[in-house]
Amino acid sequence: MAKKEHLNLVFIGHIDHGKSTTVGRILYDTGAISEQMLNKMKEEAAKFGKQTFEFAYFMDVRKDEREKGVTIDVAHKEFSTDKFYFTIIDAPGHRDFVKNMITGASQADAAVLVVSAKEGVQPQTKEHAFLAKVLGINQIIVAVNKMDTVNYDRIRFEEVKEQITNLLKSIGYDVSKVPVVPISAYKGDNVSKKSENTDWYHGKTLIEYFDDFVVPTKPVDKPLRLPIQDVYTITGHGTVPVGKVEAGHMKPGDKIIVMPSKAVGEVKKIEEHHKELAEAGPGDNIGFNIKGIDKKDIKRGYVVGPVDNPPTVAKEFRAQIIVLQHPTAISVGYTPVFHLHTAQIPCRIVEIVEKKDPKTGQTVEKNPDFIKTGDAAVIKIKPLKPVVVEKYTDYPALGRFAIRDMGTTVAAGIVLDVEKA
Repeated sequence: MAKKEHLNLVFIGHIDHGKSTTVGRILYDTGAISEQMLNKMKEEAAKFGKQTFEFAYFMDVRKDEREKGVTIDVAHKEFSTDKFYFTIIDAPGHRDFVKNMITGASQADAAVLVVSAKEGVQPQTKEHAFLAKVLGINQIIVAVNKMDTVNYDRIRFEEVKEQITNLLKSIGYDVSKVPVVPISAYKGDNVSKKSENTDWYHGKTLIEYFDDFVVPTKPVDKPLRLPIQDVYTITGHGTVPVGKVEAGHMKPGDKIIVMPSKAVGEVKKIEEHHKELAEAGPGDNIGFNIKGIDKKDIKRGYVVGPVDNPPTVAKEFRAQIIVLQHPTAISVGYTPVFHLHTAQIPCRIVEIVEKKDPKTGQTVEKNPDFIKTGDAAVIKIKPLKPVVVEKYTDYPALGRFAIRDMGTTVAAGIVLDVEKA
């Protein structure tokens, strides 16, 4: 049997709209988790007085998350359909956790936007949809969840569907290609099985739509780029960095360099989901052993590449951004935190080159004094610490970013070119 193609799928949407429950339901319906495990979770959920949360408990592994009923970290789980095997990235919906959502979304090939039928489009629904687009996720499915709470009312579904299609259209999605599915994740309607409660709905189930995704063309012919997500020290294994291969390949025996620390070492062993790999390629979420590199020289946000083609460390870079929300205005000298692949780094805006019309991309003004919410612009940026930045056209995953300040995502953008440090 041929190995199924792999896709990273992120679940996004407003807090409490049922992302974790949807994920739990999918894992259960595809056989990724057992009846026995579900019953155990039901008991756990009841213990905390959260009777309807058992599905969410698969994803919300941390005790503090169970007690609060919110998703804090980005959890990874996997399941298979007829065509693909998926790694699910469950992105938090709570406003404080947007930075984790960005880390999650920047690794995803496709997204499921979960919207509650009861509440419809909410502030985070907008923010997440927008970020998904800017972060380059072009494949998206909308799940209108909690249909049971509106008695499976077709009229309500159509209202929410219209809200969401207008939103997606306004940020540049081709809505003719975006399925909108009425589901109840908790009850199981239209997740893996057609529901009798929505006899007015003639589309496919959520899981059937997953098989319509296409695998993005993978940058296999490019030199290795692997942003580090975490580094563990494991007894008997030494230092084990973890991350997703964004481009190129990695094999045991390869000589690698870590940037910006310039540390050089050799790959000893590669694992994905506890299975040893002879080679890792784009899209693989791996842990690997390296020889010759000190733990202090490899951290979250650093990037691994081949010795003869090290990842680019930026002195400055030029980028196109869209300001999502800023209470006043952004001018030269502004120094927020940039979330670039797995790095989070303060950067200073040193020049606003031009302001553009976000809908047409035409230049509206050269060197404006400031830009504000809703503006698109080309800016020059100086990182205040060494960081790897690549052009979006060379390495999309290392060339897109979000700008965060005061607990919110202020802007998002893509890298046009990089001046090497």
